[in-house]
Amino acid sequence: MSPATERVLLVDSYDSFTFNLAALCRRAVPDCSIHIIKNDQLTFVDLLSYTDYFSAIIVGPGPGSPDIPEDIGAANHLWTVDNTRLVPIFGVCLGLQSLATQYGGRIKRLPVVKHGQVSVVEHTGGDIFKGVGVVKAVRYHSLHADLTGNEDLEELAWTFDNDENTRIVMALKHSKRPFWAVQYHPESVLTEGGGIEVMFNFWCLARSWNAARDRSLLPWDGKASAVFGSPWPNLLLPSISKYCTDSRTVLTTPLHLPDLNAVTICELFDVANDKSPFVMLESAAAPGRYTIIGCLHTTSPHITYSVGNDFLHLQQGESCARIPLGSRDVWSWVSAFMNQRKASGGLPNLPFWGGLVGYLSYEIGVESLSIPITAPGERPRHPDMNLVFVERSIILDSNDGTVYLQSILEGDQEWLADTTELLRSAAQRHSTPTTNGTHSSTDAQTSFFLPDGETYKSRVSICQEHLYAGESYELCLTAPTRITLRDLPWAASETQSPSWERYKLLRELNPAPHAGYLRLHPTTLVASSPERFLSFSRPPGATFQLRPIKGTVRKGPDITRAVAEKELRGSPKEVAENLMIVDLIRHDLHAVVGQDVDVKQFCTVEEYSTVWQLVSVIEGKVGDTVDAPDSHRANGALGWELLRRSLPPGSMTGAPKKRSVEILRTLEDSERNVYSGAFGYWCVSGAGDWSVTIRSCFKYDGRYSCKHSTEAPPSDDRAEEWVIGAGGAITALSDPEKEWEEMLIKLRSVLRVFGYPASRAN
Repeated sequence: MSPATERVLLVDSYDSFTFNLAALCRRAVPDCSIHIIKNDQLTFVDLLSYTDYFSAIIVGPGPGSPDIPEDIGAANHLWTVDNTRLVPIFGVCLGLQSLATQYGGRIKRLPVVKHGQVSVVEHTGGDIFKGVGVVKAVRYHSLHADLTGNEDLEELAWTFDNDENTRIVMALKHSKRPFWAVQYHPESVLTEGGGIEVMFNFWCLARSWNAARDRSLLPWDGKASAVFGSPWPNLLLPSISKYCTDSRTVLTTPLHLPDLNAVTICELFDVANDKSPFVMLESAAAPGRYTIIGCLHTTSPHITYSVGNDFLHLQQGESCARIPLGSRDVWSWVSAFMNQRKASGGLPNLPFWGGLVGYLSYEIGVESLSIPITAPGERPRHPDMNLVFVERSIILDSNDGTVYLQSILEGDQEWLADTTELLRSAAQRHSTPTTNGTHSSTDAQTSFFLPDGETYKSRVSICQEHLYAGESYELCLTAPTRITLRDLPWAASETQSPSWERYKLLRELNPAPHAGYLRLHPTTLVASSPERFLSFSRPPGATFQLRPIKGTVRKGPDITRAVAEKELRGSPKEVAENLMIVDLIRHDLHAVVGQDVDVKQFCTVEEYSTVWQLVSVIEGKVGDTVDAPDSHRANGALGWELLRRSLPPGSMTGAPKKRSVEILRTLEDSERNVYSGAFGYWCVSGAGDWSVTIRSCFKYDGRYSCKHSTEAPPSDDRAEEWVIGAGGAITALSDPEKEWEEMLIKLRSVLRVFGYPASRAN
């Protein structure tokens, strides 16, 4: 059988590492075609009718147990087909357990759960371990297979748990059939020795078995293509309108004004007018560098969308159109919108020339996972996509004090000239902005509604039971805190913005590299996020980068780098949390960009203004031809597609993502809304940068919503209700009391903005 004709079918049990496994397979056999299906996409009878199209099958990992039919689907029956229909099969994790149960094995719980931990694996040195030396394997499982008394299955590898007292099967084979499987995850970034070597050996064994029986594949045809689609990697994007060749030209005026800061510049514009939209993405702390201020005008396009709707709203000034989506989803509509607004000629060193700025909710990511969204409650809902198109902007470079004025409006030199004069005059005055926010909460009647501690801790224990049962490797449990303010000393007006004063206080108390003030009615978001979610560089040959943070130590006189290294890198829990998210992100990247994904930095302790954090960096790349200037992907559509597929952020869900989200929805009392989604920009150059919405607060104000809003405006314009979300990643190693304390620490960083005394948080 010619390697060029080989095809593999990868059966995905809704795991968050599946595309890592596909990438490993491609590395072992570069010329193979890999088709991926869900385990419930076909009935077993239908699946069996297509097996002769494939050289081999991989039964991948997934949440749950093979004893539960819904968890393993049609894949469970592949091991017991008639001898005339045999196909070489390789199982991973749940796949191994499935093979074991089909031949008399039993599924048991591990004495100690192994999620994101590395074990030394001993092996026979034969079959899939031929020529393999020491294996250090990453394990993601709480269940294991017991083969006692089974004569059809042979153990190939094992490890010892529970202080060497319990032998755990790590690999096995069927004695008569072409079936092999491993319990560990060969595709994990930290697996050494048992990854590509084992996959390559499986392929050699599968080829030999096929050749010995003169097994040939059915030629690929329209029938198979209709069921299995294009092979991975598949960079096809949703159909959008024709590429726009008439791109706009970016007008830029650089000014050296080191005495001006972001707050001063914002207050020269419309930030004090609470009725008007305003957006700023600020690098308020290292390692951030650039601050983006949107200078919106009366007809700046404002896009809002709510999950479950088949329409969106496009507001421009007093006009607000309800636009049917038709056969498209909101993501492809926005992609087409940006496709007609490409620009060129901006300075290459600047991250943003103009484009969309705003936020995406947690729920819009849940919708992308095909999880039904429950009906909203009595509270008004924030839009799930809330974006404004910025055509005039100001960029501050904190490294050298340069201020850049930009416009993508044709013939906008007059605005550039007027704004230049305005900024120079302000720099000469050099006034330091004041912060009224310190009095805004203490002078008001403020009520705090924090989560109940005992309830939260009990839910941590429930999360752990799900982990022990194999339902998830990690669950990010969160809860909202609500703050109600009445009798504010001043009301929101055209000259006074309470939310802006609150942001100024937050940036002083909790400076962050990914801060933001987004006033996009009906939502106002005040953010001080430490975590970048996803950035993508300008095409062609774009680089896609994610920087997950798992593990934080607050700075103090005795907390040196050495101490932080010991507490973070020396903690199995912190490293395991980080590893799980790194592997999940690799999966998300492989799904969109294909093979070229690399972990540039794993669990490095980075220093920030107030904390030490454990950070990893994962990058994916595409070839120059994929997003070439004459391609419809040249406007950043591939980055937008990756953003869609990556939400909600894995650091805010756990893994596997879909099952974790489903579990969390049973444990959290309300929607997360804006919290734990993402905020940032998509530039007209094709670049983008999005941060995780944490260490933030947001409020709803329906008074300035568009005409289509059904919400009645509040009767009291001196009242506000703010929401802060906070939580933490729950693992099998978590202590409920410590998880509650960690949640309060995160909450306190924002609660202080409302005058909440630190002692009360305990």
